[in-house]
Amino acid sequence: MRGVRFVQKVSSTRGFARVAPHVFPALDRAVHRLTRGKVLLSAQLLPGVVLTSTGAKSGLPRRTPLACMPEDGGRSWILVGSNFGRPGHPAWSHNLLAHPEARISWKGHDIPVTARLLEGAERAAAWQAVLAFWPPYAAYQARVEREIRLFRIVRR
Repeated sequence: MRGVRFVQKVSSTRGFARVAPHVFPALDRAVHRLTRGKVLLSAQLLPGVVLTSTGAKSGLPRRTPLACMPEDGGRSWILVGSNFGRPGHPAWSHNLLAHPEARISWKGHDIPVTARLLEGAERAAAWQAVLAFWPPYAAYQARVEREIRLFRIVRR
């Protein structure tokens, strides 16, 4: 538990927000590819998926490793558009808004999903659950003026 608290504290810092987006996704993609979808490094701390969405502008497939909060025994997941507490929304969230049908790699399984942006009371309830799941998201939200997007993805 002590190690988790240390990681939460470090991941809440601005320095982490500057470095992590350049390091962790590339490592995750490489390890995920080498292990044929069986290992995601970031999932050692938080559950994770590799999202394959359709580019909002390009129409091309885009693979993004993401932390997630599983729900309903693995039938749905919450994706948090925190972008490590940086100002803009992450590109994958724009992609899901434009093309909600996507795929995830979850524990070595390729699963077709549909994404829905959460709003209002549903978003508020999910946000509280996300904060209980990974408290550093509160620090990310405090650093940015935008509302962090939350998506629920469900199996198709």
